[in-house]
Amino acid sequence: AMWQWLPQRLRTEARDLIELVLAPGLAAVLPWRWCFAFFKRLARVRWLYGAACAQALQQAQARGQVAEGDAARWLAVRRLVTLVDHADHYLAASRSNAWMRRHLAVQGQWPRADQAGIFCTFHWGAGMWALRHAGASNLQGHALVAAMEGTPFAGRTVLHWYVRARTRSVGHALGRVPLVVSGSLRPVIQALRRNEQVLAAVDVPSDQVSASVPICLRGMTARVPKGLLRLAVDYKVPVTVYVTGLNVQNGQRSLRIVQLGAWDDLDALVAAVFGHLESALCEDAAAWHFWGESHRFFSAPPP
Repeated sequence: AMWQWLPQRLRTEARDLIELVLAPGLAAVLPWRWCFAFFKRLARVRWLYGAACAQALQQAQARGQVAEGDAARWLAVRRLVTLVDHADHYLAASRSNAWMRRHLAVQGQWPRADQAGIFCTFHWGAGMWALRHAGASNLQGHALVAAMEGTPFAGRTVLHWYVRARTRSVGHALGRVPLVVSGSLRPVIQALRRNEQVLAAVDVPSDQVSASVPICLRGMTARVPKGLLRLAVDYKVPVTVYVTGLNVQNGQRSLRIVQLGAWDDLDALVAAVFGHLESALCEDAAAWHFWGESHRFFSAPPP
């Protein structure tokens, strides 16, 4: 009741402080085994990330992506993955590469560090340790990030601070400054011409870009951006897909790296790249962070 008497701005800031700083920040001060055990209990608290998780579940259920009777487990996984993803910002600042080697199982290998490359991933699982592993492998990688200004941050000082701090963490993990891409791929082209690599989560809503292409994911029709993959085809730049998973039982991480090489057919490349997202969704759909925005990806579900 006392919470409800607070002004809306203070309630929003307080929730952001708990969800983005205080709860995930425990990872910086607790042994990971203890911290993850606590996170698993915390993931059962319905209030935590409540509105976002409820919207994600509703969207996934409307598209037939949640099995009958599985909603409670689905929500717990959704909260846990979200919590760990935020915690990785604090873990990355407080843990060494030796910690990474103990807690990250890697399949595959990165391409050569002295050649241009486009590395694609998705908003699935928790990806910070893939970036740290890429940086430790001496890659010259730049993460592509969105502009950190505008409407989403209006009246949300804690969120704005967190996003800026996390973007700095991404730069520290890779050892290269991220590239802010706002309607132009020119910074990407310049990096590739220097024989550097760019890393991007390519499953962003098509309404954020000027050109998109249709795909099918788990029987659902979606549209995804094609600009970066078109660049790969036009410039014959090798493409690599990497996916970072979380074992929700013990907190261990997995990194799968698949080198796809250079392509001359855009549609075939799009299908090859997003086939890895489909595999990830089949592995655990609840680990995808964009269910709450799925109406911006997929065609409307049947009535």
